[in-house]
Amino acid sequence: MDTSCFIRPATEADTEALFDICLKTAKGGEDAGALYSDPHLPGYIWSVPYLKFAGDFAFVLVEDDRPVGYVVGVADTSGFDKDLEANWWPFVRRQTAGLTPSRPRDADVMERIQNPRSGTTWLQDEYPAHLHINILPGLQAGGWGRRMISTELQALRKHGVKAVHLGVDPNNERAKGFYRHLGFSQFERDGSVAFAMRIDGEAG
Repeated sequence: MDTSCFIRPATEADTEALFDICLKTAKGGEDAGALYSDPHLPGYIWSVPYLKFAGDFAFVLVEDDRPVGYVVGVADTSGFDKDLEANWWPFVRRQTAGLTPSRPRDADVMERIQNPRSGTTWLQDEYPAHLHINILPGLQAGGWGRRMISTELQALRKHGVKAVHLGVDPNNERAKGFYRHLGFSQFERDGSVAFAMRIDGEAG
């Protein structure tokens, strides 16, 4: 494990880093820069709103003073969605109002911005919290993913959260193996893949 890395709480100053890491990992853990017209598009959905509206559960992995990964989460997915509908999506819609989809994943993200959903709707009643984690490709195999998930679960547990879920790219076999190894249960529905875990007590 690289000893020059460490995990710390994310701050507002990490906003651009979260946009950048999200873009560089949005293709099943690899760089998706060629897939989006605006490099902020994936971060508008999967990273930055968590920093801004659920900052107690946002952490970054730092190497030489530079964020190289993040884990973000929320204790209550439905409450988070209501907060974003009032305070985040109107801003994002203004930011992207002039964008005409021209890259492969533009249309999908634009649809998500118009019809947002942050968690996996068919799991969030039983597993109300959810999280996202991304680490730049060069550090994905260093053991830091496990430590970041542990940091996130500890923060959620301290907040009284009993169960958590996350979605995974169905084509990302390495990620699926990673979550199974950590003790998450795998669920599939309508072509989507998600993992969930109870975290009350000593589980997780």
